[in-house]
Amino acid sequence: MSKEIKFSLVYRDMWQSSGRYVPRVDQLVEVAPAIIDIGCFDRVETNGGAFEQVNLLFGENPNKAVRAWTKPFNDAGIETHMLERGLNGLRMNPVPADVRELMFKVKKAQGTDISRSFCGLNDPRNLRLSVEYAKKAGMISQVALSVTNSPVHTVAYYMSVVDKVVEYGCDEICLKDMAGIGRPTFLGELVRDIKKKYPHIKVQYHGHTGPGFATASMLEVARAGADYLDVAVEPLSWGKVHPDVITIREMLKADGFLVKDLNMDAYMEVRSLTQKFIDDFLGYWIDPNNSHMSSLLVGCGLPGGMMGSMMADLQGVHGAINAGLRREGKPELSLDKLMVMLFQEVEYVWPRLGYPPLVTPFSQYTKNTALLNLMAILQGKPRWSNIDKDTWNMILGKMGTLPGPLAPEIIELAREKGLEFYTGNPQDAFPDELPRFRAMMKEEGWDEGEDEEELFEFAMHERQYRDYKSGVAKARFNEDLEARREKAGAPKVVVRPVVEMPAFDIDGLVAANPSATPVQAPVRGQMLWQIDVDDVSKAPSAGTEFKAGEIIGYIQTNFGIEEIKSARDGRILATAAAQGDKVVKGQIVALLV
Repeated sequence: MSKEIKFSLVYRDMWQSSGRYVPRVDQLVEVAPAIIDIGCFDRVETNGGAFEQVNLLFGENPNKAVRAWTKPFNDAGIETHMLERGLNGLRMNPVPADVRELMFKVKKAQGTDISRSFCGLNDPRNLRLSVEYAKKAGMISQVALSVTNSPVHTVAYYMSVVDKVVEYGCDEICLKDMAGIGRPTFLGELVRDIKKKYPHIKVQYHGHTGPGFATASMLEVARAGADYLDVAVEPLSWGKVHPDVITIREMLKADGFLVKDLNMDAYMEVRSLTQKFIDDFLGYWIDPNNSHMSSLLVGCGLPGGMMGSMMADLQGVHGAINAGLRREGKPELSLDKLMVMLFQEVEYVWPRLGYPPLVTPFSQYTKNTALLNLMAILQGKPRWSNIDKDTWNMILGKMGTLPGPLAPEIIELAREKGLEFYTGNPQDAFPDELPRFRAMMKEEGWDEGEDEEELFEFAMHERQYRDYKSGVAKARFNEDLEARREKAGAPKVVVRPVVEMPAFDIDGLVAANPSATPVQAPVRGQMLWQIDVDDVSKAPSAGTEFKAGEIIGYIQTNFGIEEIKSARDGRILATAAAQGDKVVKGQIVALLV
């Protein structure tokens, strides 16, 4: 019988590889049923990585977002998986062990089934606790190998990591080809070796399409015995993201694999909703060039998701670099020329820093060092004039063992600066901190939350959590969004106040009041009980009377404002939507008696 290949939709990673933000929780809940209806996904990547931080940057509660987003898939029997960074948890710097352990407990309680754990250095020591804590919490432990292409990253090298994490008790292995530069034949050989030695271990492949290898790699790993493939959907597939499920499914079907049927109507609904989210606000943070593939990424090995931030860095220094060149009577550089020079400098820097796989956060460290080197060279200064603190921590071994040897010039530079190399277990350098965060929450009068999820969020992202609680984050996000809208020439959006309405049981009220008439939203949009944004007193309360044909409220849509009129004489029994709520066509917003 032909082997079945199963698919995972990487909806979170689609957005993170395209721009700064992900959809709001209401948008995620809106798209979930259509994703389920596509019918060919056994798994969906829902959270992890930067997901929680992004919600905090919105000024929203990330814990509510995770619970609401995972629930539809849990109910449908589709597994959900998250991404976590081993020693770094859900952030860019190391996390104490007690906070890491709480993370798995919280995420399992919130509905996440699988933990995809990776260490950017592939140091098994940074992955051991991830495996143990995930299993203890009742999650499936999937360890991701950070795949790259270098003289030291051989099949034997990766198998030595696999041997360790299988010994720790992991259930699955993922090939995390974050830059898409893993050569197809190499990846196929690695999968065959894993399956031959550990036939009980499930293997999943995750590869970005940036340099163009990913589609061929998916066919190779499938033929070698892989069980799951990560795919995307338009309009965010291809480019710096992932191959589209339609292409991969048809390719595998033609090769004789068993694949589930795909509901094209549902696929087009997901496609349409994703575009709507982009049009709503997410497009202001998405670089259109992210949809392009580039073979330039083959040489430097940078992940496609970094292209946006890297180009922003180059644009930020471009003017200063050219000003310096003009002063010296030298020709100016175009942005394209500067980009190629930066790629070449990454190729120079990377092996000398010990070949760290170019994945978060080590891709940022390597790129930052290359950029500082490039600026120094253009100013007539020597390389390595500036190395930031985080990069030094990587160099000195405080985040794990580098895969390759450091260049003698880097070792000598550390000696000149009086820096010491760290040889201990990286986790030991970061003592437990939960008691301190509990005390701070008590002092602030903050609740630790269901399953201690608010305590976890505070301990994982202290600064962002404080900004969320204070309202600073939401104000900053709205200000940034408005500035981007104005720059793009979009009409100014009025942020209307939200008036909380008491919740009620519609069925119960109708049963108790048989003569009640439901008032329904005539279109999809934003509920407005009154239009005057400075006066919230006109929102109807229970007992407010209306004549037939009289305006009860309004719906603000993309094309204007729709009136909601009373179908008969009556008075308000209760309202079911608050000022500013998003409503859909036909939704009951009030009851008249």
